[in-house]
Amino acid sequence: MKTYLPLLCTTLSIAAAPAFAQDCPVKVGVLHSLSGTMAISETTLKDTVEMLVDIQNENGGLLGCEVEAVVVDPASDWPLFAEKARELLTVEEVDVIFGSWTSVSRKSALPVLEELNGLMFYPVQYEGEESSKNVFYTGAAPNQQAIPAVDYFLEELGVERFALLGTDYVYPRTTNNILEAYLKSKGVAEEDIFVNYTPFGHSDWATIVGDVVEMSEDGRQVGVISTINGDANIGFYKELAAAEISADDIPVVAFSVGEEELSGLDTSNLVGHLAAWNYFQSAETEANEDFVAAWKARMGEDRVTNDPMEAHYIGFNMWVNAVTEAGTTDVDAVREAMYGQEFPNLTGGTAVMLPNHHLAKPVLIGEITEDGQFDIISQTSEVPGDAWTDHLVESAKLISDWPGKGCGMWNTETESCVQIQSNY
Repeated sequence: MKTYLPLLCTTLSIAAAPAFAQDCPVKVGVLHSLSGTMAISETTLKDTVEMLVDIQNENGGLLGCEVEAVVVDPASDWPLFAEKARELLTVEEVDVIFGSWTSVSRKSALPVLEELNGLMFYPVQYEGEESSKNVFYTGAAPNQQAIPAVDYFLEELGVERFALLGTDYVYPRTTNNILEAYLKSKGVAEEDIFVNYTPFGHSDWATIVGDVVEMSEDGRQVGVISTINGDANIGFYKELAAAEISADDIPVVAFSVGEEELSGLDTSNLVGHLAAWNYFQSAETEANEDFVAAWKARMGEDRVTNDPMEAHYIGFNMWVNAVTEAGTTDVDAVREAMYGQEFPNLTGGTAVMLPNHHLAKPVLIGEITEDGQFDIISQTSEVPGDAWTDHLVESAKLISDWPGKGCGMWNTETESCVQIQSNY
C-alpha cells in the first residue's frame, strides 16, 4: 500500500523533482455548477478545491511547480458539462479535473474524458453501474450508502412501508431500481413500495407528502428514502414541517442532504430525520478538527463542511501522492500510481483506492440536530465500494478490475470484457 502525507501540515513540503519534464504550472480543473439549481451544493466544492490547491502551494507545490485551479461554470446545464470538460482539457490543458455532482452531469462529461484521456475525480454518492478508466469515484456506491440506510430502517426502526422519493434523473432512478430489488429480497411487498420522481427545482410538495402520510394510515411504520437533489430539498422539508410530520411519525433518510443544504433551513422541525453519508462535520477526530478549522478560517465561521468535501479532500491528496510517486502528471502514469493509494479519512480509519476506481470508506448514519448538524448514530468500518451491484441480475455477474484485467465490466460467467446498455 502507498504511504500518505498529511494535508494540513504547513511546515511540510511534498514537492518532488519530476522524473519527466513537467510543464508549469500544474493545472487542476474545477467542473462544478456555480449557478442554477445545483449551485446550492456545488459552489462549496469549487471553494474546497481552491482551498486544497492553496494549501498544496503552501506546502511547496507539486513537482517543483505552482498548482493552479482553473474554474469553469457548467451552470447546472447537463450538456454544458461536456463542453466545459472539453474546454478544460483542450484549451486550458488541465492535468486533472475535480467535478460534477449529478450523475447526468458526470455521464455528459464521460465521453469527452474517454476521448481525450482526461482524468476526473467524482466526489458524490451515486448509483454505481459504471466504471471508467478515466474516472475515480470517491463518493459512495449504493453498497456504501443506500443499502446500509435501508438496512437501518428495516432493522433499527422497524419500517414496513417505503416511499422512494427522487429527482427525475439517472441517479435516483437507478438507485431506486436497486433498492426495490433489495427490498423485495427482504420480503417487502411491491404494494408497500411507493416510488415518485419530480423534476429539478420542484417546489410543490403538498400532494406527494399527503400521499406518503396516507401510506401510514393502516398503522404500519412508513419511512422515506430520499434521493431528492438540489434546491428541491428546501421545499420538501418545509412541507414536512408544515404537515407537522416528525421523525417519530415518518422518518426520512436522505442521500443528497448534508450540512450545506441544511444551512439554509430552519431545522427545528427536522430534528431526528436522518442522512446516510461517509462523513459528517460532527465527527470527533483530530484530522477533522483541523479540516473544519482550516475551512472556517478561510470561509467564515458560518460555513459548514460536508461529505463531498471530504471526498475531494481524499481524492485530491491521493492524486497529489500519485503524481509525486509517478514523477509526472501524465494521466496513464498517475492512474497506475493511484491503485492502492491510502489516505486517512476524516472520521477515523483509512480510505483505500481499489482496482475498480472506488474507495473503501466507512458508512455513517446521522440524525439532524437543531443546529443543522448531525448526531452520528451509526458508523461502520471501511466498506469496499462496489461498482456493480449484487442486487440486479445483469450487474451481479460483473466486476471492475482495471489494473488486473484492464476492464471495467468483466463478466465472471463468460470470463470476458463486455459492454452493457444502460436503461437510463
